[in-house]
Amino acid sequence: MEIKKLNIIITIGLVAIIGILVAQLLWTRQAYNLEDRKFNQKVNIALMEVVDKMSEGKTSFTENPVQIVANDYYVVNINNEFHPSVLEHYLKTEFTRFQINTDYVYALYNCHSDQMIYGKYISSHQEEPSEKVIKFPKHKNLTYYFSIRFPDKTTYLISSLRFWYLLTFALIIILLVYVYSIYTIIQQKKFSELQRDFINNMTHEFKTPLSSILLATEALNKQEIVKENSKLQTYTSIIINQSNTLNNHIEKILNIAKNDSAGLSLKTEKIQLLPFIQEIAESMKQKNENLRIEVSVEINTSVMADKFHFTNILYNILDNSIKYCETQPNIIISSDKDSKGLYLKFKDNGMGIPDKSIPHIFDKFYRVNTRKSDEINGFGLGLFYVKKIVQQHHWKISVENNKDAGITTTLFFPF
Repeated sequence: MEIKKLNIIITIGLVAIIGILVAQLLWTRQAYNLEDRKFNQKVNIALMEVVDKMSEGKTSFTENPVQIVANDYYVVNINNEFHPSVLEHYLKTEFTRFQINTDYVYALYNCHSDQMIYGKYISSHQEEPSEKVIKFPKHKNLTYYFSIRFPDKTTYLISSLRFWYLLTFALIIILLVYVYSIYTIIQQKKFSELQRDFINNMTHEFKTPLSSILLATEALNKQEIVKENSKLQTYTSIIINQSNTLNNHIEKILNIAKNDSAGLSLKTEKIQLLPFIQEIAESMKQKNENLRIEVSVEINTSVMADKFHFTNILYNILDNSIKYCETQPNIIISSDKDSKGLYLKFKDNGMGIPDKSIPHIFDKFYRVNTRKSDEINGFGLGLFYVKKIVQQHHWKISVENNKDAGITTTLFFPF
């Protein structure tokens, strides 16, 4: 993915999550204010009922006898004398009826001593009232009144909105996880770019001395003294073969690096499978006289593919079947069709793959840990390259062990 596209996706995602979080915080605040108004209304109605019952309906008020002095502090005008025990009874009765289940403290004004007489701390969670003392300021214009405070009102309201706060907390956690994920993606992107640049530089630096070795060896191989000496010819042949092998590995690495950075440019064309596979099979047989390849593909079967990369796919699959065979290599190439598409299968008689390793054989730099793998040179890039090319063609590839010996590699070409 390009850096510009990645930055756009990151920005849009971050703005969306922050917007949702801000909206959630605003909704939570609005819900808290709504709950606060609802609580005040219930308390106001309950205290009005207390006043009505204590005055037995005889006292009439020109204005509301319940005054909200502060957020948690209420003053209630009675207009006649009353007993504290009667007040406490009515408070408990009405608060229970209106489901006001939080702690409260009440105090009475004594007009003879001109001071507030502390009542009780009524707790909804304790059997015995708390001994906690809370101050009550006097009211200047009233004579017979009592005051009531809700010291835990904020906690009570928050507990009633715990779902909103849990949701807000979850959104904050999601935002933090998103930010951390984006940070990790950016770091991995930087690391991937550094790795790709290093591979490109390394492989290009290798190709220059490797070309010089090949040119020098070919020139040396043409010398008369080398032609007359079989040992020298063997040595120069080894140098040329190993240099070509190393050159092939470098080309694979370059192709993979190019694919990772910008994607390969495929030039698809219609390829007749039977003659195409037969030609590759013949070239493989020339390198290995003991190799047997049986091709059983329908004559008119064709696929749309990039000829160069498709050739590399087949060479890699066949080469692995040959290298990982401890007997005479025998490969059967067959085709099959169903309503979904075409299946091209490569069945060999090699040593097989441990079941636990099959899901990883297409990973970059992965090599199955066997004795044969240690004897064969490679970087674990062949099947990774094959998988990349298959994905770019929108095909599928799978590998499974045969019941007798070896593996079957299947290429699927959807219609």
